[in-house]
Amino acid sequence: MIYLSVVGDWCHEPPPIPPHGPVRTGQGPRQRSLPPARPIDGPPRGIDRIEEWPDGEWRVRTLSGAGAARPYRCPGCDQVIRPGLPHIVSWPNWAGGEQERRHWHTACWRKRLDRGHGRTRY
Repeated sequence: MIYLSVVGDWCHEPPPIPPHGPVRTGQGPRQRSLPPARPIDGPPRGIDRIEEWPDGEWRVRTLSGAGAARPYRCPGCDQVIRPGLPHIVSWPNWAGGEQERRHWHTACWRKRLDRGHGRTRY
């Protein structure tokens, strides 16, 4: 904490310079800009990941809204996934499982095991 006297002199020693150098205000010839920080919320979009669930092993890909060019029907709620809406694509993780690819609302995918009896998994 810095304490200033009434006339503006230091009451205590000035704060030390941080190990990474002085703090830059973005002014002057040595201006340095950093990219904005992004929260990490899992793997990057568009990268496949393997998820193990009681109903099997699944390959899952998260799609951004820009990746959805046409409407799809979610097998979890039987509603349309509008173009531009972020969602996931999943398929069984076995040879030939790509033919069973389905587009899901993210919430429907997470809750699919709670749908009860009589509903297929896709």
